[in-house]
Amino acid sequence: MTHWSAPRSSPVQNRKSPEPLNIALVAGEASGDNLGASLMNALAARHPGSRFVGIGGDKMREAGQESWIHSDELSVNGIVEPLKRLPLILRTLYDSRDRILAAGVDCFVGIDFNFFNLWLAGLLRARGVTTVHYVSPTVWAWRTGRLKKIRRSVDLMLTLYPFETAIYEQHDIRAAFVGHPRADLIEPLDGESPEDTQRNIETARRKAAMDLGVDPDILSIALLPGSRGAEVASSGVDFLAAAGLLQERLGRPVQFLIPAANPRRLEQIESQLVSVEANMRVLVNDDALQSMAASHLVLTNGGTATLEAMLLRKPMVMSYRLGAATYALVSRMMKIEHFALPNILAGRALVPELIQNAATPEHLAAAVEAELTRDPNEMLSEFARIHSELRQDAGARAADAILALIRPPLEADASGQEDHVSL
Repeated sequence: MTHWSAPRSSPVQNRKSPEPLNIALVAGEASGDNLGASLMNALAARHPGSRFVGIGGDKMREAGQESWIHSDELSVNGIVEPLKRLPLILRTLYDSRDRILAAGVDCFVGIDFNFFNLWLAGLLRARGVTTVHYVSPTVWAWRTGRLKKIRRSVDLMLTLYPFETAIYEQHDIRAAFVGHPRADLIEPLDGESPEDTQRNIETARRKAAMDLGVDPDILSIALLPGSRGAEVASSGVDFLAAAGLLQERLGRPVQFLIPAANPRRLEQIESQLVSVEANMRVLVNDDALQSMAASHLVLTNGGTATLEAMLLRKPMVMSYRLGAATYALVSRMMKIEHFALPNILAGRALVPELIQNAATPEHLAAAVEAELTRDPNEMLSEFARIHSELRQDAGARAADAILALIRPPLEADASGQEDHVSL
């Protein structure tokens, strides 16, 4: 383990100003654009005048990146779409390699977007460029064989979850846990007692409901079938059918909040609402985080939404359904006991999971009913612990980990405040 720290009390007035950095960053999705902008701001604060080049979205450009292509042009989902756009992807890959080599950068940082960035990192590292990958692929869940490629391609892996670093250390890959940016964004609601915590949660929920324009006095359930078309197609109707069952059974008014990631998802969800022919109070909007914040409970199709629901201190039911052939293939490769991120991070079942054939409308409705009557205190206590563990100021820690890699260990942050990174 290498430890690097700058003591809080160390004087800065006599230090030589840190030299500007020259960093290449590539993000291929909106989530990566957010991470990249935060990282760039942290690096620029430590090394004023630094230059950033590469591929990013609006936020990375606003943070000062000289971007030769917008990340939206590379964003792809599924299996067919990447094949259709393979010529563009390959052209951009090799063009990026040549531009980065010509720029003489201090290091390359690939942000998520694993297929593209790990390939590019391998090409660059073979030419002597120091490489960093920000956001670990889910090698702990499936396809552990990717670790061999990562070891060849990456000098440093920055992880969002604390348990991930041990996996890389076991395979002689340098890694640093930096925390999760969502945990930084969402303020903890925990009080000094369980009663204080529940009071804080209810106050925040009512405010979010009023901001969203829904009645805060009516039971609200957020339905998140997914952000991709295939996810909404496989889970949307089941979620709506479960909502219809809940409306019949609960014996009180209930409203359902459904976020649509984009206009195509909105059209898809509205079509499904017509097909279920249920007389339900439904609000479709474009803000998943706000929908969850305004709700009493979340029914979600897995993924990062389970983490966000946990950070918002929401009871939840996680469901996930794939095509039969896809599930038969994927399930054989899975290496994990749990699927919901709160359960993975806790190492035990905190929230119910309904996977594949178990994810029927009847089972979903029954699980939601059970969660609505559950004592939440034990769950909320564990949510608070995980939130604290993930809330690390991810952008700053990522910047410090990169500096510890590419600069001498004794180089200190010009702010004079204490920083600490374990690699």
